[in-house]
Amino acid sequence: MNIRLPAEWEPQDGVLLAWPHTDTDWSTCLPLIQELYCNLIRQIIRFEQVVLVTPEPEQTTESLAAAGIATERITLCRAATNDTWTRDYGPITVQVNGQPVLLDFGFNGWGLKFAANHDNLVTRTLKQQGILRPVLNTIGLILEGGSIESDGNGTLLTTSQCLLSPNRNPQLSRNELEGAMQNLFGAQHVLWLEHGHLEGDDTDAHIDTLARLCPNNTIVYVACDDPDDSHYPALQQMEQELKTLTAPDGSPYRLLGLPWPSPIYDADGNRLPASYANYLVVNNAVLVPTYRDPVDNGALAMVALAYPGREIIGIDCLPLLEQHGSLHCITMQLPQGVLA
Repeated sequence: MNIRLPAEWEPQDGVLLAWPHTDTDWSTCLPLIQELYCNLIRQIIRFEQVVLVTPEPEQTTESLAAAGIATERITLCRAATNDTWTRDYGPITVQVNGQPVLLDFGFNGWGLKFAANHDNLVTRTLKQQGILRPVLNTIGLILEGGSIESDGNGTLLTTSQCLLSPNRNPQLSRNELEGAMQNLFGAQHVLWLEHGHLEGDDTDAHIDTLARLCPNNTIVYVACDDPDDSHYPALQQMEQELKTLTAPDGSPYRLLGLPWPSPIYDADGNRLPASYANYLVVNNAVLVPTYRDPVDNGALAMVALAYPGREIIGIDCLPLLEQHGSLHCITMQLPQGVLA
């Protein structure tokens, strides 16, 4: 049996999102965050479909219409949600003998930090409502989509801080987790990062905030160039780790360091996890978070080097930082053949 976890840059049917509503943590700033979602949806539907989970489809449709968004390429799914981080509770699609199969992992609020009773059911609800076409397999492991990166050819990149968290799968050792990734994803080459984190990140160092696998044996990563910044030691160590990694053919990766934005804080003075690595790849384009920072354009240019021939689109994601996430965190790509 040939199992493969496609890379994000492979052809897609659509992107999964969850609409912010009054029962999410966005309740205090709903108009602002819904405007951000409308801006994001407006860009995604230029390239592919959007699947939008919402407890109130009629009200959500009205909001989209008020924003001037045509809904022909939007499919709504009625479901309760705790929050909007679909990257971590949406389906992970593998190819088994060339056919898509959906994996539904357990989601426990990033190691029992937050309620996740509704979010953990979203993937099954999407399947029950006939929105997702392939077979759905429920997996008895806790795993979030933001914790793994795939090159589509058997290489996975992840962090030990997240995958070895005692509140996720404490019964499994590192070797046993690698074995699970081999069985579930066809991973032949698992790369672990031991260093790197962002202050304010609730995920225990998800890889999609730190380093991303890109086409042509390239890795884009966050690079801190300020020795006075609290992140500097750990991210310097991460950079050194990345320099030692090799592709399956033994060659070193081409490394592209992303600019380091100025510190951003919430109203209580807590640092927020701004990362340009948290971008989303869609058909023919890459949507990159921006933070109203002077280095935004440099980040767009660096991502463009990693994805030649694709349109690079900045999305103002500063409001997303208030809940400690960014663009990739609120999206999950649905590869070709997934949508009914």
